[in-house]
Order: sequence, then structure tokens, then C-alpha cells
Amino acid sequence: MTLKSAMNSGSVDLLSPDDSFLVRSSVVRLRLRAQAELDPLHILDFSDGFLIKFLRARDMDVELSLKLMLNYQRWRRESPEISGCLSPRSVSALLDNGYHGVLPLRDHSGCRVLVYRICRWNPKDWTAIQVFRVSLMTSEVIAMETETQQRGVKVIFDLEGWSFSHALQINPSLARKISSVLVDSFPLKVKAIHLINEPIFFGPVFAMLRPFLPDKIKKRVHMHGFNYHDSLTDFFPTSLLPPEYGGEGPGLEGVCQQWANRLLQSERLLEQILNFTNWYFSSEASSDSLQSPLPAQMLWT
Repeated sequence: MTLKSAMNSGSVDLLSPDDSFLVRSSVVRLRLRAQAELDPLHILDFSDGFLIKFLRARDMDVELSLKLMLNYQRWRRESPEISGCLSPRSVSALLDNGYHGVLPLRDHSGCRVLVYRICRWNPKDWTAIQVFRVSLMTSEVIAMETETQQRGVKVIFDLEGWSFSHALQINPSLARKISSVLVDSFPLKVKAIHLINEPIFFGPVFAMLRPFLPDKIKKRVHMHGFNYHDSLTDFFPTSLLPPEYGGEGPGLEGVCQQWANRLLQSERLLEQILNFTNWYFSSEASSDSLQSPLPAQMLWT
């Protein structure tokens, strides 16, 4: 029986502890493959924790995990306007306005559920790039969680308030970079995307994103429209959903404020991630930089 078939049959626990034989052996193999793939001058002593989140995101498949890790590094290098700032304080006013939150409970499959409210994003105050950074910050934080690494995330985009001012900020280049994160450039599994309150003129923006999405992701996009209360509960239990979406869970105002506090408390962690990746990319440009000023062990252990 192959590892993949063993996982599919349930004979391998995908939530194996970090010190299990499955995880440890996969980490060793991925580290060796990374060392063989990367320029010797730029090899990073990746800690177990860093490698494990890529392995879990690809069901312990070493080759797919290596591809994901290289895509992640390439995306950050090619998107400095997005990834160059991971400070929650830089978007604290947007967070305090209740734009984004993570529901406190997981869904029936163990997924984290993220909520974004377009009506709380004023495009006169915040660019699409700044807004997308919020998603990147949250992704980096929850990617540290063992269960999230394996189970993945589901997203609810509440498009109430979507206007032409929002649409004009989404160009093909940004659409491609956003799609890359959803598809193959970040160690999180996107299990479902739910759109609610989407107006007719949101269509052109989605049409811009659609060509960059593989069929697997396209099938995971659910458009609920304005009468979403009944259809949304077909996917999520009412105990999970906030009252604003027909559920019995905590209200969105409190959820968003709690998550804003969580991100602000993660400022130092996000700063370390940023400094670490900035060093890596600068070392690619200069072979004289052979030693990291911020050891990987500080970040991932």
C-alpha cells in the first residue's frame, strides 16, 4: 500500500504528531529534496515546523510539498507590494472597522472559517493591496495551527456594499497574484469559497479571477446571492454561523474584534516571518550573504 492510498483508506492519521515516524521521515526527505533543489549558497536550515506545514498542506507528499514551498518563496519574491508589509498595526483601522474575522468554532470537517465583509472596506481609505495583506497576515498566523494545516480553511465573502470603486482596484495582475495564493503558493488548503450578497456587477471581477483557477477550485466556489440564509446553512451548522447569517453563533462584531486583537498580538511573529523572507530574497541577489541574521529556528520551533 502506498502512502497516498494509506491516507485515503484512513490507515494513516493525517494529524500525526510532529514526532511521529510518518512526519519525521517526511521532514527528512523534504529537507534533502530542498537542499538538492536550491542553490547551495542559498540553502536555509529549514526547521521541522517550517517544513511540516507544507507537508500537511499536501498530505505528506514530499514532491508536491517541495513544489508548494518553492511556489511560496517565488510568490513572495514576485509580490513585494503585497508581502513586503505584514504589520497588523498598519491596517489596524480596517481591522477595528470589522472588515475581517475568523469564526471561533471550526466546521464539521475541522476547517477554519474566515469571513470578509466588503461593506467595511472603504476604497477611498484602503487600497486592494492593503486589504489583501489582511488575508495574508491571517493566513500566516493560522498556518501555524496543526489542525488548520491539515483540514484547511473555508471562506465567506460578504459582498454587500460592493461598488465600482472596489472593482476598479482589481486589475489582471493583482487577480493573478490573489489566485496564486488560493491555488498553489501558500501552505493552506482552500476547501470552499462562499459568496453572499454578490451584485450583478461583481461578475466582471470574478470573470477576471476565473481563468487563473483550476477546475478543482472553481467547483468549490458557491454563489448564494441575496437569499443566502437557507443555502448557507446547507454547508455550515447554525451553531457555527453568526446571527447576521442566520446562525446561532457569536455576532460578527465581536468575532471581528477578537480576531483583530489576535492579529495585533501576533505582530512580532509576523515581523519575524517578514524579516526572515526578506533576508532569504536578498541573499539570492548577493552570494556574499551566507548566514541568516535571524535563524529559522526562531520562527518555526
